[in-house]
Amino acid sequence: MTIFLQRTTRFQAGVGGRLNPARSRALRGGHTYTCSVTVSGRIDPATGIVVNIKDIDLLLKRHIVADFDGSILDADLPEFKDSLPTLENITLAIWSRLVDRMPDSTRLEDVLVAESPIHQASVSRKHRNIGAMLTTTRTYDFSASHRLNATALTPEENQALFGKCNWENGHGHNYEVEVTVAGDPDAKSGELVPADTIDIIVDQEVLIPYDHKHLNYDTVDFKSLNPTSENVTKVIWDKLAPRINAIEPGRLRLHRVAVRETPRNYFEYFGE
Repeated sequence: MTIFLQRTTRFQAGVGGRLNPARSRALRGGHTYTCSVTVSGRIDPATGIVVNIKDIDLLLKRHIVADFDGSILDADLPEFKDSLPTLENITLAIWSRLVDRMPDSTRLEDVLVAESPIHQASVSRKHRNIGAMLTTTRTYDFSASHRLNATALTPEENQALFGKCNWENGHGHNYEVEVTVAGDPDAKSGELVPADTIDIIVDQEVLIPYDHKHLNYDTVDFKSLNPTSENVTKVIWDKLAPRINAIEPGRLRLHRVAVRETPRNYFEYFGE
């Protein structure tokens, strides 16, 4: 039985723009980065724990916070002497520093670094058997109404299944959508994909068609498809995947779409 354990730390760092000043202009300044590290292992029958969390905290303090916190990344850290300190490259650097330093009987599974509530990157092998995968995630939101009503069911069956969510006039949600792209960083920019490239696609395919709309009555996608959050998640994937996968075939691909309907309802789809 494998248990996953996550620890989180924070550090503040800036970018000086030493490398490629024109390209680095957008990166200059500082951020408070949140770094979450996930390790896996088996429960020790003697202690009842996978690993002493103090050991993980010490690793983060010695090898990440001590060097990253208060630094000018492209001036002070060797990982960025010849590459831009993009969020993707920062995440890769942290992964490289930790992956061979895990306590005995544990394995590094995931490093996630967020520079803001809407932009994060991760290196993870939780969804692959071999190796690790670099991803970047952007978060969006829209407000929409929907009515849960399956055409294959009778009115009585819909009422019994969906209850008040079957009310004819519908009800509304503030949806959050997470879009995760996987691949290798661009050799010149250090990014997987420019944030505004993904923003434009999501705006055109999701936000403009759905925001402040009644999904059943105002959109083509759900004229005959029940707009459950499961279907909303799958439809968003189907709309985004062809466009994101076409940006640079072979290097980039859509990895994940997640939809949070309420604080208690969260849905993910990986295209499988």
